[in-house]
Amino acid sequence: MAGTTKRLSVALDHQLLAEARRLTRLRTKRETIAKALEELVRLEHRKALAHALGTGVFEATEAEFRSLRRCTHARS
Repeated sequence: MAGTTKRLSVALDHQLLAEARRLTRLRTKRETIAKALEELVRLEHRKALAHALGTGVFEATEAEFRSLRRCTHARS
């Protein structure tokens, strides 16, 4: 789905959007909203991984996890 866009009209808190733009130093509302969505997705993935780590669904030592992470970043 990366790279696809769709126009959407939503009502936003203007003060919250202005604060987000100020903090991120992004120039446009569109960039700010896109960044917010990316960060939300990243956060939710981390939560799901953290939850899975203790359930037996995903078992790895910290060293193994860091090794996997290095391999993933090296391919990017």
